[in-house]
Amino acid sequence: MSFLRELWAFMRARKKFWLLPIIILMLVFGGLIVLAQGSAVAPFIYTIF
Repeated sequence: MSFLRELWAFMRARKKFWLLPIIILMLVFGGLIVLAQGSAVAPFIYTIF
């Protein structure tokens, strides 16, 4: 949690709020890949990329 607080403080101090959507998208795509590793949904997710 300290990493998230530090990241938020950095973005707030440096006015880098445009980084937030990029970070969220990276987390979503990473979660999709991790969750789809052994499931039947994997072939459908891999066709997106």
